[in-house]
Amino acid sequence: MIERNPILQSLFDRKSVRVYEEKPIPAEMKQAILEAAAQAPSAGCQQLYTILDITDPALKATLADLCDHQPFIAGAPLVLVFLADCRRWLNAYHAAGITDARKPGAGDLMLAVADTCIAAQNAVVAAESFGIGSCYIGDIMENCDTQRSLLHLPDYVFPAVMLVFGWPTQQQKDRVKPQRCAMEHIVHENGYRTMDGAELRDAFGYKAGNAPFEQWCTAFCNRKYNSDFSKEMTRSVEEYLSQFR
Repeated sequence: MIERNPILQSLFDRKSVRVYEEKPIPAEMKQAILEAAAQAPSAGCQQLYTILDITDPALKATLADLCDHQPFIAGAPLVLVFLADCRRWLNAYHAAGITDARKPGAGDLMLAVADTCIAAQNAVVAAESFGIGSCYIGDIMENCDTQRSLLHLPDYVFPAVMLVFGWPTQQQKDRVKPQRCAMEHIVHENGYRTMDGAELRDAFGYKAGNAPFEQWCTAFCNRKYNSDFSKEMTRSVEEYLSQFR
């Protein structure tokens, strides 16, 4: 097995951190995190994203409430919202006098979301190199009507990712990172392979622990997939997607 270099080790060590020490992130570290995000690869080097640096405490508190009522967001020293931005280039085309530029479509949005998520992960890796913890907040995709107004989002701009950062407490440092699926279940050679029930039990059985798989899976489905927040996320994203049809 190959020896892990520092970059690999940091990827294996990194876990979601939701409890932070009450101390700020130095401005130079924050700037380095943002610059690392901007170094991410992107489609055609277009950088189809905009990053919102949320510094207003009242705005953080509102986002914490809108994003499934998670108060740790409000107390995080650094909150970044990564927007998939299909508007900036369209505006540039118009500024250049291009009158026949088509409106953004679903493919443009998918490219922008990919760009955005890659940039966000660069920020996560950069923060980890400083010992700064981070947590992805997918709930930023919910409540589109309120989020649009709150963050001044125009058409063709989609809030793909929110990240919160802070110095992890000792308890968070000591907390065991959740187990991942075995590689044979997530790496398929040359083409997608639909797993049967037995293999799915093998793939996810470790999550069930001592509970029967059916009991655990039913509870997980109700808590995540069939939950009110999941349904709201789907409704909200569909509303955003309507701009791209």
